[in-house]
Amino acid sequence: MKEKVDRYLKKGASYKRLLAEYKKHNTLVIGFDFNSTVHDYYKVGESYEMVRRLLRDLKSINCKCICWTTYKDPEYVIKFCKENNIPCDGVNCEGVPLPWKSRKPFFNILLDDRAGLLQTYNDLTKLVKHITNNEGKN
Repeated sequence: MKEKVDRYLKKGASYKRLLAEYKKHNTLVIGFDFNSTVHDYYKVGESYEMVRRLLRDLKSINCKCICWTTYKDPEYVIKFCKENNIPCDGVNCEGVPLPWKSRKPFFNILLDDRAGLLQTYNDLTKLVKHITNNEGKN
């Protein structure tokens, strides 16, 4: 007997969900990690420019970009993002007001080196291309 695959374990499901949510709200809340996602904390010589560029592209299609980090100095995070042209609508804060309290941060998707960064990057890149190529079309 073949095992039933849950909806969000199917190939392409996360992209389809992002696209549907973007179409419904004309925005998404993008959570992004700081260290080893946009910042070379361990000084290994990485630029993280691909993720930085993606965040700029996401901002250009009306997405909110919220940095979720354990970095000890949130003011440094804000300064670093500003100096490196990384969109940052807040640090460790909600991207949209929620009608309830929760310790879990809200975002539609998270860019994080420890949480499937490649798939997230690919899905969001595909979304940006789709939205950009279909602006003004039904």
